[in-house]
Amino acid sequence: MSAALIEDTKHILDKLVAFPTISHDSNLAMVDYMADFLGQLGARVFLQHNEDGRKANLFATLGPNKDGGVVLSGHSDVVPVEGQDWSSDPFQMFESNGRLYGRGTCDMKGFLACCLATSRGAAELNLARPLHFAFTYDEEVGCFGAQALVRELARRQIKPAAALIGEPTMMQVIEGHKGCYEYTTNFTGLEGHGSQPDLGVNAIQYAARFITHLLGLSESLKGQAMVGSRFDPPWATIQVGRIFGGAGRNIIAGNCSVEWEMRPVQPSDSALVKQSLDTFINQQLLPEMKTVSPSAAIETIVVGEVEGLQVVAQSEARDIVYEITGANGADVVAFGTEAGLFQEAGISAIICGPGSIEQAHKPNEFVEIDQLKSCLKMLSRLQTKLM
Repeated sequence: MSAALIEDTKHILDKLVAFPTISHDSNLAMVDYMADFLGQLGARVFLQHNEDGRKANLFATLGPNKDGGVVLSGHSDVVPVEGQDWSSDPFQMFESNGRLYGRGTCDMKGFLACCLATSRGAAELNLARPLHFAFTYDEEVGCFGAQALVRELARRQIKPAAALIGEPTMMQVIEGHKGCYEYTTNFTGLEGHGSQPDLGVNAIQYAARFITHLLGLSESLKGQAMVGSRFDPPWATIQVGRIFGGAGRNIIAGNCSVEWEMRPVQPSDSALVKQSLDTFINQQLLPEMKTVSPSAAIETIVVGEVEGLQVVAQSEARDIVYEITGANGADVVAFGTEAGLFQEAGISAIICGPGSIEQAHKPNEFVEIDQLKSCLKMLSRLQTKLM
């Protein structure tokens, strides 16, 4: 591994970290930088903007204009830094003791920097199969960018054979992960004076019963775990992250919202939960609420339903990464990625990238330079395989 390539990667990562691409803000400045970078190498580039035009996916291709090839995929957004105790400016990268610190160095701008740095060499090769780059928006808040991108690839009839998603795995090959389904359930009751609770519909109390039912489902899912499941924990999980509502302790709460998530291992898990909730809401909660207030309502909003990455017997992406890394085994993880979306679109997908998930989302986030070196070696070998 040349020192020049490592220094170039660090230089690019420094620039990427300096773009404060927190999910609630625009990522356009960073996307424009990457689009210009790849465009100057001769890549065919297109941007796909979101509805308000403040964010965009980037898709670029080096090599022949034909089906097949490999997609290198990563997200451009990072999680917020507010309320975290950073010892330095999170958007100014610095190096110390073999580590590069800054928001996104690990999750996952380190991988993006490796992709850009090695793209210089790829542009000089006579590739027989295309090398694609897919850099998305809003992964951290629901994988919205990747969902839009796979639809756009289908519309344009771009058909890669395999996708390598560079989420931080310490360069271990990951062949499966759970899905990530996120919801907000809103309860609309009837406000009234706290001294006469029977004359109102307390949205918080009905939300509490809903949460109790969710927790019961969470326990029942433990018995649905597949024999020999490699996940930790081996069953699908449900977790309530936030509840808010009401106006005061002496006012019957007219509204309440519950933010919750489910991480299914298999499709039957989500089907069981949805059916049980539908029955509980429509046969028990709502009839009771409407007896007092016909306008009472319960509405569940789908924030995002991102499919898991299913372990399959035959995987072109896994075989490719085994060959270019020398690995001879793959694992599964509980955290979600965009890999399942590529798999659902008919593209073989695998996960392998620099850094540890233990550093992601934390203050003083870092990636080890040795991890970047391993990633650069993997990507350089991939280019040779595509010749």
